[in-house]
This record gives sequence, structure tokens and C-alpha cells, in this order.
Amino acid sequence: MAQGQGGTGVLAGLRIIELAGIGPGPFAGMMLADHGAEVIRIERPESPRRYKDVMQRSRRSIAVDLKQEAGREVVRRLVAGADGFIEGLRPGVTERLGLGPDDLLARNPRLVYGRITGWGQDGPMARAAGHDLNYISLTGALGLMGEPGGKPPIPLNLVGDFGGGGMLLAFGMVCAILAAQRTGAGQVVDAAMVDGAALLMAMFYSQGVSGEWPGTRGTNLLSGAAPFYDTYETADGEFVALAAIEPQFFALMLELTGLAGDPDFADQMDRACWPRAKAKLAARIRTRTRAEWCETMEGSDACFAPVLGVAEAPAHPHNRARGTFIEAFGQVQPAPAPRFSHNPARQPELKPWAGDADAVLAEAGFAADDIAALRAAGVIAGG
Repeated sequence: MAQGQGGTGVLAGLRIIELAGIGPGPFAGMMLADHGAEVIRIERPESPRRYKDVMQRSRRSIAVDLKQEAGREVVRRLVAGADGFIEGLRPGVTERLGLGPDDLLARNPRLVYGRITGWGQDGPMARAAGHDLNYISLTGALGLMGEPGGKPPIPLNLVGDFGGGGMLLAFGMVCAILAAQRTGAGQVVDAAMVDGAALLMAMFYSQGVSGEWPGTRGTNLLSGAAPFYDTYETADGEFVALAAIEPQFFALMLELTGLAGDPDFADQMDRACWPRAKAKLAARIRTRTRAEWCETMEGSDACFAPVLGVAEAPAHPHNRARGTFIEAFGQVQPAPAPRFSHNPARQPELKPWAGDADAVLAEAGFAADDIAALRAAGVIAGG
């Protein structure tokens, strides 16, 4: 079965209640829903209606006024029949709402209560505001990025929000749900972006301890210090990426770029030669267009790739062949990942904002009259 074209997913049968938020929480919910979990998103009536938000795909939603006790009780009743609950508010907020771990685990002792924050649930900065850039700064990740002597760059929020945050939460939820299925006991998953970003740095902390590199910005082989692991501008103003670390791949890169035999490339790991080697490689790459270099090097063991924009990436032949990107609800987007041989991910879909109140509440045991009363009181909104 083609990637993203059907199937129920490996997590089919699980039900997760997601308290709507931004960034890592929705990303975790998307990952769980992509692979078959039934994720029900609890929106607030005043929340913005995002048009075709990829991170909200593949789940139903209802709008509930959490300022009203009746609305909070709606959430408690939904959680009573769920395997997991996800929230991304500051520490202590759900406790004040009566939706904290003690409240919800009292209703459902098997519940896995997932919490995603920047700084974590405790520590001196736990209640301070922050964003991805702050969290990756505190872990040493941002400090290693950029040119030697220059200021750290402003990267996309992939390391903190999504890799160290949402993906870590999704992993934690699945681990704790597996434990609950074995033991019958739920628990709290405290996923902090600062912890996740630090975890992603494991290799670099190992290298620092072993003395493989000095631990300063721009000096690591993988941070652009080496000529064979960097990006280079082409004749048409585009860029290509070279990552020929292994000796045999480095030798092929030199052959294909016409630099084999140059004495500045004789010893690949001689850092004294790196600045001269990089200048020569940059000059050589600028002699051809990106397309010409693709014709020469792409698909070889020279560890080469064109640097593509988001409008170009889905059309690349490799991405097309694998179905790395798909089109769903009229929008090109990343396909669910990873892939499973026996339980393919579901085809992503996007449902109307808060359009499932009647069905979701009926499934939770609410009578039609009760649902009508909740709507009349403004406790719920949507269909």
C-alpha cells in the first residue's frame, strides 16, 4: 500500500484527548493521529480557526468553554474513556482548572497524562515564558551553531519545538501507554523542550568529553568548519550541500569536482588546510549551475544534494518516488512518518473546526438533551 494512502495505523484503538495549543502539542497530536490513534482536539470557543493547518490533520475537534465548570466536566468525562491526555499550558494552569493529573487520574487510573512545556514542570525557570530559541540556548545547542567568532544564527524551531518537544512527547505517550497496558497504572509524562533539546545533543557532549573537538562555535566538523561538510553557492545563485565525511566519499567528491590531486586536499583531516581547501572548493562550485552539479554528482557516493526550497522539495524525483510529500485536503504536505510494513498510516484529512461536538459527546455517554443544554449555555460550540 502506498505511503499515506490508507490503512488504520499501528496506534488504531487508542483514544487521546488533546487540549488545543500551539507548536509541539499539536505536532505530537498529529503524529499520534497519523498512525491511527483517535485524537480528539479540545478547542476553546474563542480560538482562531486556522485554515488547512497541517498539524491539526486527522482528528476530530469540539469547542469547550473551560471557564465554566460544566465545560471542565465535559473534559473530565471525555478523559474517563481515553488512553491519554495532552496539554501544553504553563505548569499549574490545568491544576487551577481542575484538570490536573490528580483530577484526571482519579477519573481514569489508566490515563497517561502528557505535558509539554519549554522549561519543564519544575526548576527555577519552570513558570517563566520562553520559546524554542530560549530552550535550545540553555542546552548548548544554539551555542554550537554558526561561524567561528560570529553570533549564533536564528534557526527554524525544529530542535526545541518539534524534535526536542513534540516528537519527544509523542514517544513518551506511546511508552507510557504501553506501560499502562501491562500494569493498569497510568502516569504523567513531563516532556520539556529543554530536556529534549539536550537529549538531541548527546553525540556532541560525548565528543566534547572525549576531546575530539574544542566545543566552540563553528569548530566542529558538522558545523561547517570542514570544507567537505558545508553548503556552497553555484553559478546561478543557488546552493548545494556537500557532506563527504568518509575517506572514500571524500575522494569521489574531489574527483567529480576536479580537485583530486590538489595538495590542500591531500590530508582530509588537516585543519590547517581547511580554510584554503574551502576557498578552492567554493570557487570550483561557483563555476557551474546547481542543475549542472546535480547532473554530475547527484545519486553518487560523493554525498551531494541540491539545497531545495519548500516549493521545490515535493517535486524532486526521489521525494516523489518515495511519497515523502503527499497532497491531502488540497494542500501539499509531509507524509506521515515513519513507515510500517503491516500497518500503513492513514490518509491525512482535515475536518471542520469544532465540527464533532454532537458525535464525540454522544460517544462519551451524553444524552441528546444534555448536549442541547450545554450548547444553549455556551459550554460547547460547533456541530
